[in-house]
Amino acid sequence: MNLYFLSLVVLSASLLAAGQTPSLNSGSSVESSNKHQSLPKVPAESILVKGAWSSASDSMIPVPEAATVSEGVFSDPYFGISYKLPQDWSQEYEGPPASENGRYVLAQIGPPKTRDGPDSASMLITAQDMFFTPLPAANAVELTEYLKHHLQADYKVEIAPTSAKIADRSFSFFAYWSPVAELHWYVVAIQIRCHVVQFVMTSRDTKLLDHLLGLNNMKLPAGVSATRGDGGGPVPVCINDYARDENVITRIDPVFTARRFNPVPVRIIIDKQGKIKHIHFISAFPDQAKAISDALEQWKFKPYAIDGKPVEVETGILFGRARQTRAPRASGPAGQ
Repeated sequence: MNLYFLSLVVLSASLLAAGQTPSLNSGSSVESSNKHQSLPKVPAESILVKGAWSSASDSMIPVPEAATVSEGVFSDPYFGISYKLPQDWSQEYEGPPASENGRYVLAQIGPPKTRDGPDSASMLITAQDMFFTPLPAANAVELTEYLKHHLQADYKVEIAPTSAKIADRSFSFFAYWSPVAELHWYVVAIQIRCHVVQFVMTSRDTKLLDHLLGLNNMKLPAGVSATRGDGGGPVPVCINDYARDENVITRIDPVFTARRFNPVPVRIIIDKQGKIKHIHFISAFPDQAKAISDALEQWKFKPYAIDGKPVEVETGILFGRARQTRAPRASGPAGQ
């Protein structure tokens, strides 16, 4: 591993320590999450080579990782989320690059570092691309149920998964805690554009977490919930595995110039005529992105229609190394 990515790993660890999903837990505290993390210095005469990274074929169409925190507001145009942060809260770190499984750290926010103590808290906002998750889950309810059953031994379920109404939308909510660290985690999750977006709040003070759970002033797109969020309307309809043979009229395989062994998850948007109008590489080396783009630009799909009207489609394609298979899931809304 080169030092460039070692730095990213250290930064990622500092982000995830503040508020983790159960599958990512390691011993942590709210106080430690608010400390500056020192990054290793790059030795002289080192050569840094950019590795697998997220990128897109254009800058006009939003991508999941384009979330921002500005003037006290978290916003992500791709997911259609806007959330006014609690007073004085801000973002200290930017998230690491998306994983090859399609997991994003959209933001880590919290109060000023001077507010360390029992009443301190933090919030981690993440998104999991359900096209590429290796977990046997198809929506936010199934994902939180899975996480509940896979807590590490030192963590205990505090509130079993249940439905919660937030910003007039149905979320999946559950809570767990660490008796040793005396820390509590509140997790709320919703499905948007075939991603599960999670808000993970951490504190020693459950009353403070109850207050944060309201997520006041949050704005969300219409038609999303803990079990449904397939797009449509102003955004494309997302359909799992739409690039099946029966839907592809013309397919050109990419020609790679280097031998690599990483999976390359790609999200594409197909226009109403069946042509690819947008390519989003979740994690790819630059040469892989170039080869796949050159190939995908020549693909042609059967147009997708709902109630007889053509609509845009968003789907995922995995190039490169195959992953472990999982239970089959529904491919998407009917109407073709």
